[in-house]
Amino acid sequence: MIYTFGFYLFSSILLASSIMVVFARNPVHSVLFLILAFFNTAGLFVLLGAEFLGMILVIVYVGAVAVLFLFVVMMLNIHMAELKYKLKEHLPIGLMVGIVLFIELIMAFIGWSVADGRAELASPTPAGIENSVALGQLIYTKYFMLFQLSGLVLLVAMIGSIVLTLNHRKGIKKQNIADQVARSRDEAVKLVDVPIGKGV
Repeated sequence: MIYTFGFYLFSSILLASSIMVVFARNPVHSVLFLILAFFNTAGLFVLLGAEFLGMILVIVYVGAVAVLFLFVVMMLNIHMAELKYKLKEHLPIGLMVGIVLFIELIMAFIGWSVADGRAELASPTPAGIENSVALGQLIYTKYFMLFQLSGLVLLVAMIGSIVLTLNHRKGIKKQNIADQVARSRDEAVKLVDVPIGKGV
């Protein structure tokens, strides 16, 4: 009974907040409703026993992506009239994409419900082990090299984005660590004998 009540509570708030993300007049309010939708989705994941996905959703999407969206929206000067005009212009294409996605969801649900004559999928998690523990054991044993390779790809992408956005402008003093470390004491320290009464 508690799980049923929690499911309907989280799902109803999720649907309402998702609608408000699209129809909110203020972009800041739209991002705040998006954060509320993420929290309720995480609650649904916890009810389904996928607490790792719920935790990742809160940490990554709420803690980083949605907050980034919020700061970007607050810093940009967004003209609502132009946004509404573009929304009306691309509304038919958006409706077509939405209908296709809705049909795919229905087909996936029908195939999921009639598979093997059961209405639910068997859990791949071994008995007596939480899914986050099983996922950690799988990532750090069988897929350890792929996990490290994905981290290396993210590192290269981060360095590439920094290099692409770095501006080299002339006439600006910049710190050169190699020159600072390689200099000697004679270059760094200069002793000056200032006569009495002649100081600055």
